[in-house]
Amino acid sequence: MKTIISFFARTFFTSVLVVIAFAGNTFAQEVTLRLHHFLPSTSTIPADGIAPWAKRIEAASNGRIKIEIYPGMQLGGAPPQLFDQARDGVADIIWTVLGYTPGRFPKSEVFEPPFMVTNGENTSRAFQQYVETYAMDEFKDVHLIAVHTHGPGLFHMKEPLTSLEDLAGRKVRGGSRIISEMLASLGAEPIGMPLPSVPQSLSTGVISGTTIPWEVTTAFAVSELVSNHTGFAGDNGLYTQTFALVMNNKTYDDLPADLKEIINAESGIEVAAQFGAAMDAGDIVGRKVAEDLGNSILTLDETETARWKEAAQPTIDNWIAQTPEGQMLFDAAKALVEEYSKTDDY
Repeated sequence: MKTIISFFARTFFTSVLVVIAFAGNTFAQEVTLRLHHFLPSTSTIPADGIAPWAKRIEAASNGRIKIEIYPGMQLGGAPPQLFDQARDGVADIIWTVLGYTPGRFPKSEVFEPPFMVTNGENTSRAFQQYVETYAMDEFKDVHLIAVHTHGPGLFHMKEPLTSLEDLAGRKVRGGSRIISEMLASLGAEPIGMPLPSVPQSLSTGVISGTTIPWEVTTAFAVSELVSNHTGFAGDNGLYTQTFALVMNNKTYDDLPADLKEIINAESGIEVAAQFGAAMDAGDIVGRKVAEDLGNSILTLDETETARWKEAAQPTIDNWIAQTPEGQMLFDAAKALVEEYSKTDDY
């Protein structure tokens, strides 16, 4: 009898230890990731890109990964510091504009020159493949989740912009080095600033207009601050900006293998396309707001658009000349955009 009791006692305590060890192991694998970005939480990408992405990861991990999102630079710093915050572990994940740190991503800049972008979804697929093929060295200090672009960029101006001559001497916000260089070649006076500074700069007259896509106008009430919007004929928009969702290397490396796989499954070209598609949908909403306000919305005809293309060409030529293997990289980017834009619905 004592032997039987001893056997069951040993079995019971062994089972308890196994349960405790399993519970401890499960607890150890749970992780909270802090995601930092610069936009209001109601903006297109935070609401329709980042938040759904985070929920998918939480669901796929059965709650073992929790992602806390900090919008509007709530963890401190300025938008140009976000990439370094991911590199240094100030945040586990960040979303940012690559152009906020001029010269840091020279090969990735190739998607910003004039008349490269088609729409957000297709151009984002092209951008992701391009980076994976030609520019991963620019992201070696972080774990890359996805890159993407917005849709066709256009002008939002206080005064009408109906021809190339109308832009001469006007102070216009440029969101990156390439865009500011393009504005100068078109005759404007470019004023560089992060997006959150645009509303006050429009209100105080620091700038007379800004270059942003439709989708972001709603978050910053731009259509209430200006009454003229000018775009271009054809399949290619005047410009785009490049964005990245990246993770701290150590944070990623410390994840258990199964949780890494969940992050991996929510990375790459499909995530890039989802973020680009969210921006395309936001463009429709942003344009509707301007229409409802009765603002002037002008699409320059093909003849006038051709004049802008000619005037903007030096921006492309300069980028090619200043970048090692510039012509090859430009041609590769252009070919990828054309390839991914050959779809039935574009």
